[in-house]
Amino acid sequence: MKFDLNFQSGIPIYIQLKEQIKYGMARGHLKPGTQLPTVRKLAIDLRINANTVSRVYSELEHEGLLATRKGKGTFVLDHNISHQRNDIEVLKTEMENLVNKARELGFTPDEISSLFSEWAKRVSDR
Repeated sequence: MKFDLNFQSGIPIYIQLKEQIKYGMARGHLKPGTQLPTVRKLAIDLRINANTVSRVYSELEHEGLLATRKGKGTFVLDHNISHQRNDIEVLKTEMENLVNKARELGFTPDEISSLFSEWAKRVSDR
């Protein structure tokens, strides 16, 4: 899977990378058992600091999404176990992207919240 970082977005690089890995897992691009690139290789490929990649891998391991095996590498865990949690993470990512876009367009947090509420009510009334 190719990672596409936006160095101009204002969103920290480690958050972008972490969310892209989660998104890839949730969408099936990173299947259970897939070996991720080494910290060093991914850092070189993305032209970012190795500590950034290490942080992302550590956080995802702590969340139960990755496993690092000494001398073997870092692997995607079977996320079907926490499928609902991954779905929530994908939804959060999509909502964050939408909120960021709304903010770029000049909407206030209250306006965004109101729009989400209206939309959710309209959808649930169907």
